[in-house]
Amino acid sequence: MLPVDVLAVTDPLAWVIVALFGGGVLAERRYPEPARYVVGAAWTLFAGFWLLLAPHFFFVSNSIVEALLALVGVPACLYAGYLLADGRDSLFVLSRAVAVMGLVYLPAETLPFVRQLLVEHVANQTALLMDLLGYDPTLQPIADRREAYAGFEAAFFFETPAPDHAGIVYNIVMACTALGSQAIFIGCIAAVKAPLRRKLRALAVAVPVIYVLNIIRTTFIGLAFGHQWFDGPYGPYLLALFGESDPYLVSHIVAESIISQTLSVVALVAIAWFVIRELPELLVIIDDIAYMATGEDRDTAEELGLLPDASDDTASARLSDD
Repeated sequence: MLPVDVLAVTDPLAWVIVALFGGGVLAERRYPEPARYVVGAAWTLFAGFWLLLAPHFFFVSNSIVEALLALVGVPACLYAGYLLADGRDSLFVLSRAVAVMGLVYLPAETLPFVRQLLVEHVANQTALLMDLLGYDPTLQPIADRREAYAGFEAAFFFETPAPDHAGIVYNIVMACTALGSQAIFIGCIAAVKAPLRRKLRALAVAVPVIYVLNIIRTTFIGLAFGHQWFDGPYGPYLLALFGESDPYLVSHIVAESIISQTLSVVALVAIAWFVIRELPELLVIIDDIAYMATGEDRDTAEELGLLPDASDDTASARLSDD
């Protein structure tokens, strides 16, 4: 445990950062020079945000991977802020994306009533799909020990054959809502300058597909965990690998950490490929990240032959002149 509640600091800080990102990118067109420094300051605060969260991920969430990613984010954010202040204006696109991502994600992350609405909605949709598949899930309030979710009607209870076992509980929490993935796509699509028709087409595929696939994912994990679909002789090895001791968690590990996460990566890559083909302007974000990592400028859209449709751009420019 940490001596202070880090989230009590990072939650309001996140809103300040999003406000700076948003204000800076809105001022970009009329006041480009001050805007660079405002957004540069936002990137600097963003670095501090990840630095504060790193020990929370390690000591509270027990996630070494998230802690390491947060630490990597510190110099990355500082470098992005430096490059933008130094004149790399293409980073305004990534900055706009971060601002929109924050506006989509932060209300559910920081406002309990919004979080409850979202989590309970996903739980209800998961229960509906389980019911359609012929199962009869028991949905109950999440226990008080999950403080951020205590009382939410989003816990699935499954009885076990063992008379001395209290039963299996599968909680739907923020990580189960796919809001983070949706926020990334919404932010990136909103950030680029492209014809509205193509942006709406990309959004119309990315967001609903992620939503539907996520309900399938939560249903699969809940049923696999609750009915112990993947219990087997390999259980002790998996438990040792993932640092767990409860044998009932084997099915959860296989369903979520192995099958679902692997398929999620495949699905997100496929969705990203469609979105990029629809909006090749998004590749400027990839080019900026590659530059930050390698120091080399590149034009990925041209390399892949995914240049924007000139007719669309002409039509867009005509509309803007009217």
